[in-house]
Amino acid sequence: MLLFPSNYTLDAQLDKLPKVVKFCKKCVVSNQRPRIIFDEEGVCSACRFAEEKEKSIDWADREKQLQAVCEKFRSKDGSYDCIVPSSGGKDSGFVAHQLKFVYGMHPLLVTWAPFEYTEIGWKNFVALKDVGFDTILVLPDGKMHKKLARLAFELVGDAWQPFTYGQKALAYQMAAKFKVPLIFYGENGESEYGGSTKYKNKPYEDISDYKEVYFKGAGVDEIVNEGIRVGYFNEEEVSNNKLEMYKIPPVVDLENLGLQMHWFSYYKKWIPQENYYYCIDNTGFIANDERSEGTYSKYASLDDKLDGFHFIPAYYKFGICRATSDSAHEVRDGHLTREDAIALVKRYDGEFPKKNFDWFLKYLDITEEEFHQIMEKYRNHNLWKQIDGEWKLRHNVWGEGCDDTNE
Repeated sequence: MLLFPSNYTLDAQLDKLPKVVKFCKKCVVSNQRPRIIFDEEGVCSACRFAEEKEKSIDWADREKQLQAVCEKFRSKDGSYDCIVPSSGGKDSGFVAHQLKFVYGMHPLLVTWAPFEYTEIGWKNFVALKDVGFDTILVLPDGKMHKKLARLAFELVGDAWQPFTYGQKALAYQMAAKFKVPLIFYGENGESEYGGSTKYKNKPYEDISDYKEVYFKGAGVDEIVNEGIRVGYFNEEEVSNNKLEMYKIPPVVDLENLGLQMHWFSYYKKWIPQENYYYCIDNTGFIANDERSEGTYSKYASLDDKLDGFHFIPAYYKFGICRATSDSAHEVRDGHLTREDAIALVKRYDGEFPKKNFDWFLKYLDITEEEFHQIMEKYRNHNLWKQIDGEWKLRHNVWGEGCDDTNE
């Protein structure tokens, strides 16, 4: 039985989507990606940022800035001097290894555990640790986490959301606990993949933007309050600071610590494929032996069985999915032509993640019928049309949607 009506959602992104669908003239992303900006030439903000990375940014100067940051915070006695949120994947592995072995820092790696590790994900997590890193792995209350995932699936169309809460909060929690005033994240995803350009020329972001950018307009308190309202949670279940690890500590505490967060991508040109090659050579990272469902890639987002069910709702909401995101970045990096990317999107985008479907249903304690009811709740009818009982995209990047050809 579903907990909420079919027309009830807390996802604040959906009402802000453009009604007219357009695809970037340089890559394959559409203007349906939340917060993305298209210029008068029909080029997306991520492609324009990629051009800036090649032509406008003085990477030698950025290197000097990075060295200055490290010099300022580097400990003299080997104690922890920076926090690196890490899954053991290619990106966090690149950041951690560079900081320790190139810049002489003493990072503490902190990991907010996946909903359930994949075999390859666990191997890569252990391999990075064994290169020579202290790592804290945090596994949240399993019963609480499952309930939050169920609520998030219904309320924002993404069961992944509790992971996002914890992933963003954990670095700050551990920085406060260990009195480490520096956090290094990997890339500025909004700039790299298309979104807000607010921080594209800054090494940091403001946590006041997290609710809009990362939480779809609904933080953990809003999710929990809805669960209490419908009787899915009782107040005792969420008392005694049981939600503390899902929340960033009070700003005043962070200010007293003098905490700074930095994106490594501000200082180093961010190229995911190059990070992959680096980690093969330096951190023991190995790719999967098969591509991930919904895309052609074998080396990104490998560690969580729930991963595919984070991407597939985007297909219903925005008409674009994992292959679009992967191939668009590779076009910007010069590794694919737009024509190659279109072919990959046509072949893989929106592929259903059937491999872990039974596990996902069991994890959320829902039936297959309830799963599809929730998914249909988030289908954007401005993007989809039902023809002879089958849902089809009105527009696609190769120009053969069931409505008029895209501009």
